[in-house]
Amino acid sequence: MGSVRFILTGPISCWLRQCCKQKRLHAVEFISWKSLDRKTIVKQSCLIRAIVKAGAVVLVIVTGAAAGNGRPTQPNVVLLLTDDLGWQDVKCYDIDDPSPMETPNIDALAKQGVMFWQAYAPAPTCAPTRCAIMSGNHPARAQKTHVVGGAPPAPYNRKTFRMMPPWYSGRMPEHEVTLARVLQQSGYVTGHSGKWHMAINHNAFPQPEDQGFVWTRSSRGSRNPMQPHRLTGFATGDPQDPYRLDSNGFPYHQNSEDALTFLREYKARPFFLYYATWLVHTPIHTRSEALLDKYCRKLGVTLPDNPEHWAGKGQTNPFYCAMVEELDYHVGRLLDYLNKTADPRWPGHSLRENTYVIFTSDNGGMEQVPNQIITDNYPLDRGKISAMEGGTRVPLIITGPGIEAGVQTDVMVNGLDFYPTILSLTGTPFPQGKHLDGCDLAPLLKRDPTDAALIRHADGSVRETMVWHFPHSVALESTIRMGDYKLIRNYDHVNNAATPELELYRLYKTENGKQTRVDIEEANNLAHAMPDRTAAMNQRLTEILTEMKASTPYYNPQFAGALPHKDTVCTVLSHEQQGDTVTFTYRENGARVVRANLIYTLNGGHRYEEWFRKPAALVSGSGVSAQLPAGTTHYFINLIDENNFLVSYPEAWDAVTQAKQKKPFSTTAIKALP
Repeated sequence: MGSVRFILTGPISCWLRQCCKQKRLHAVEFISWKSLDRKTIVKQSCLIRAIVKAGAVVLVIVTGAAAGNGRPTQPNVVLLLTDDLGWQDVKCYDIDDPSPMETPNIDALAKQGVMFWQAYAPAPTCAPTRCAIMSGNHPARAQKTHVVGGAPPAPYNRKTFRMMPPWYSGRMPEHEVTLARVLQQSGYVTGHSGKWHMAINHNAFPQPEDQGFVWTRSSRGSRNPMQPHRLTGFATGDPQDPYRLDSNGFPYHQNSEDALTFLREYKARPFFLYYATWLVHTPIHTRSEALLDKYCRKLGVTLPDNPEHWAGKGQTNPFYCAMVEELDYHVGRLLDYLNKTADPRWPGHSLRENTYVIFTSDNGGMEQVPNQIITDNYPLDRGKISAMEGGTRVPLIITGPGIEAGVQTDVMVNGLDFYPTILSLTGTPFPQGKHLDGCDLAPLLKRDPTDAALIRHADGSVRETMVWHFPHSVALESTIRMGDYKLIRNYDHVNNAATPELELYRLYKTENGKQTRVDIEEANNLAHAMPDRTAAMNQRLTEILTEMKASTPYYNPQFAGALPHKDTVCTVLSHEQQGDTVTFTYRENGARVVRANLIYTLNGGHRYEEWFRKPAALVSGSGVSAQLPAGTTHYFINLIDENNFLVSYPEAWDAVTQAKQKKPFSTTAIKALP
């Protein structure tokens, strides 16, 4: 075989890579370059197509160029995902009471692009949102609806919780066609800095390098817990201090430095940086004593006798306010680097001029944890771990080439939209056959960010509906927003006077294309006043969740209180394994068993023991049959009856017991025979 050097750009490069893969040719070198005459590109493109068709050469590809002296055809992307940052924690999002947090860099960013007032995370907790952004799959479709996951269904506390969440996945599938993987295949160098949490544990499989990232670092930096408590171990100016104060008085933060290191190393190539900062997640602390003192003075508060306690309501926690300002500072450092660094691919211009920056949060603000009030999402209701507005609405700012500066918009968007939008903005071909639950925001961003009609589904219809599914914790809810209205479906409503099955709120009133705020507080339930709209939205919610095969919570037959039909659940009588087939017999005690699931693990007893779900078959004579997947080490059977009670055999530990025992679930499961 011979060797030929070609100079390629943009879509031609992407097309050729696919041809090389199909023809089993090899792209062996990638070199950045600065300019090339358009006529030369066209001539070489025709020649390349002929050579690839013949399939007789090894190609040395030079990519990442711009036509003439213009902008490089593959723009850079920085996706900056904050952790637990609330909609009202950022100064530029002030809507009622002013936020005490100072965020000058984020505020300035908002003036440089489009600031969304109605942006939402795909889920009210971090892991499902992160998986949704990177995979393009709705959490309900992916069966990844909460953090951790990959465990047998069980109530949090067997005696005190009426319901239990369904099984949900611990991670993204190993071979998921992630956003990073698609960009990497199209010539981008893909980098990750900070939090991952798209697996059953921060350090469990799969890691970023397994999902399309060629560069990854996960240091917590200054977010490591302060010892022995948060009023000790403040950073100093000592050069040997790992959190030494910089010239501006801010502690050194390895997480931020890692993001900058990636940019320094790969600025000469088209890059995608997923900067998933650990700020502003718990532990709530700052290593800057001066910054903490500043907010104590500003808020007029004194530090508590118990260092880990804070009872002040609203946005009065000085530790948290200092954390938000630290976040803003590190955002500013990254933006400053992009602004001041020359673009090697575009002489005479800065990196920032050809870089899209997406700034957002993984969910709404975490309002409190035991013994500590953190922040307040008011006027939005609730916060993280709830699908109400405070748990899902997030700040979102997008800037970059061709995006008008200083625009504020009320158009409703979602983190699921990032996948198709980034592909569109970078000219990256969409992966064939890949289902995406979000919409491409590029037409909106490039033409008119205030025109909601520019956000369309793949079939061309205008998007007016969004759905959230969170069958967990005390929330146990699914929600749907259709235009100005939002419906909440509460699963734990049977014999529960405190919780209605359905709630309907009118968030806005839209007239002549303009929205007026009505009830973003979700305080005035209109379900009884508007029964037809309530029923229609509930039906649409059912249709969407059914199409995604969403899993819903079950009632707990071990609950100590009264529950209708609790005494009619079935009893498992026996089980047997022959080869890879397992069978069970059960006795119905008044309620009909309607379905069964095999819950199994392939690594029982492992540090990262992970459980999966597979439908089992109901057979005549009150029996159940299931095939054990190859490699199964342990298993449970779950039987669900017509009243939505789940019976596990054997009983799986509830979360409280499992935490006390500190043993894996496999110790209570049936051990598979070899």
